[in-house]
Amino acid sequence: MTWKLGIVGGSGLYAIDGLEDGRWVAVESPWGEPSDAILTGRIAGVEICFLPRHGRGHRIPPHQLNVRANIDALKRLGCTDLVAVSAVGSLNAAMAPGDFVVVDQFIDRTKGRPSSFFETGLVAHVPMADPVCPRLSALAADAVAAAGGTLHRGATYLAMEGPAFSTRAESRLHQAWGCDLVGMTAMPEAKLAREAELPYALVAMVTDFDCWHDGADVDVTDIMAVMHGNAALARSMIVKLCASLPATRPPSPIDTVLDQAIMTAAQARDAASQAKNSAILSRWLAKGRAG
Repeated sequence: MTWKLGIVGGSGLYAIDGLEDGRWVAVESPWGEPSDAILTGRIAGVEICFLPRHGRGHRIPPHQLNVRANIDALKRLGCTDLVAVSAVGSLNAAMAPGDFVVVDQFIDRTKGRPSSFFETGLVAHVPMADPVCPRLSALAADAVAAAGGTLHRGATYLAMEGPAFSTRAESRLHQAWGCDLVGMTAMPEAKLAREAELPYALVAMVTDFDCWHDGADVDVTDIMAVMHGNAALARSMIVKLCASLPATRPPSPIDTVLDQAIMTAAQARDAASQAKNSAILSRWLAKGRAG
């Protein structure tokens, strides 16, 4: 199998360098409008599909992202793996503004966001004990290091609803829970990527210490200044990652996670739900599991 890498760009990462034959492609999804058209092309011979998570110009706030449409659109374009880049606040004194962190765990404190492709008539429960792909995360971490970034491997990311930043009490609570980072976008993105059988890695760009740190409030002006510096390194990381990928993509257990996840009996499945999930279920359906 060949690689086709989906890149979801977070705050500050709205474009991508070194792309050959780049063109913006509008993708229709039964889940509604994705955040933007998707920029396709190649880097170091690897096919890339780049989606600016908040839309070009940063139009969409985190709590109104249509994450199901975003993941569905990337799946429809044939992506095999997904690397997300996100700006985060730090709850860990060792993870300073300007640092990069490759996340390995999440705590989901979002609310009111659709978090599954599976609804009444088609039930599935995917495993999430280890919510990122270790192979892809290691490759992404090596690419950050190759690009010259200050790197931390492994961290717990708390996903909050937003769009307001944490209260000081919340920030200190999250820190007491053992969280290292706080952000607003990685959930339900990681869950939906798993349901779509897309190995997922998250590269977090630290823009600030959350308000536990020194009694100061989180300041958007300061965040944006760090974010712009981080974005240049993030773009370099993507180029390094593409150049480092093995020529042939070995299979991942995540590629077939739905084989042990779908619970609804064949005779009880809702045809409309199954059709709506045609991209997510494409491999599963091709195996004749439609019933």
